[in-house]
Amino acid sequence: MLSGRRLDLLSPDPKDIEIEDIAHGLARVARWNGQTKGAHAFSVAQHSLLVTDIVNALHPGFSANELRAALLHDAPEYVIGDLISPFKTAIGLDYKSFELNLLQAIYCRFEIRDLNVAASAAIKEADMIAAFYEATGLAGFEKSEAELFFGKPNLPTELHRALAVLEPLAASDAQTLFLAKFADLSRH
Repeated sequence: MLSGRRLDLLSPDPKDIEIEDIAHGLARVARWNGQTKGAHAFSVAQHSLLVTDIVNALHPGFSANELRAALLHDAPEYVIGDLISPFKTAIGLDYKSFELNLLQAIYCRFEIRDLNVAASAAIKEADMIAAFYEATGLAGFEKSEAELFFGKPNLPTELHRALAVLEPLAASDAQTLFLAKFADLSRH
């Protein structure tokens, strides 16, 4: 890692995980394998910010702990990259357990505890909503096609309008915003 940490992927130690490494890596990992519109790739860091904003909009009473979990929901991808869901399924449970083990170490490092079923479901729902808008706004999916994969989002008009206009950010901007959001959520 750029921080100088050495992370054992098979047995990750939370002490070897730094938020700066996560932000740096996620800002440089492209969603949709880079097959998006715009001058820049739509990064996992930007996706993570989007998911956090959706969770916050739909569940304004969520704690900073739950919102940090939303921000870090794809954090393992800072070292393993972003594989599309059908490929993860094809690889099987070993990959999913590997990814979950790394996520648990990340959550431990940043003291994300006691994430209940409702919060986990809200994060997953926001992840699917974000994927729908990314697919239709950036990755060339038809609305009907995206609905098959991600479901049909039922959102307040104001949130729908905000999500309908996504613009990929430069990696450095996504990294800066990710770190700022993490810092903000860590103050609470």
